[in-house]
Amino acid sequence: MRVLVVDDSPTIRRALRQSLQTQVDIEVIGEAADGTDGIRKTQIYKPDVILMDAAMPTMNGFDAVRQIKKESPSTQVLMVSQYDSDALTREALAAGAIGYILKSNASKQLIPALKEIRAAD
Repeated sequence: MRVLVVDDSPTIRRALRQSLQTQVDIEVIGEAADGTDGIRKTQIYKPDVILMDAAMPTMNGFDAVRQIKKESPSTQVLMVSQYDSDALTREALAAGAIGYILKSNASKQLIPALKEIRAAD
């Protein structure tokens, strides 16, 4: 599984990358610091899954998901956010994300969520 990590925090990007590097069947192929860069790197790297932050400068994750799903419908997007909000979860799903997990729970939920995405393919 080829994964692109999109988050404005270098610390979060590093933590997500480190968590994913423990899995032999998951490869982090790139990182982006905002939604605009995420769209550009999706076009370049063609990831299977994108881990997308919700709140970022330049372009937020929701707008980026909409654009990515328009251009690359087969790319799956998992929203990873610090905000525990039913409204934001609904917005992420409406934008085209396949799921929404909290950064605070990522260490426990990220790998199972990615395995679920792979099983659904």
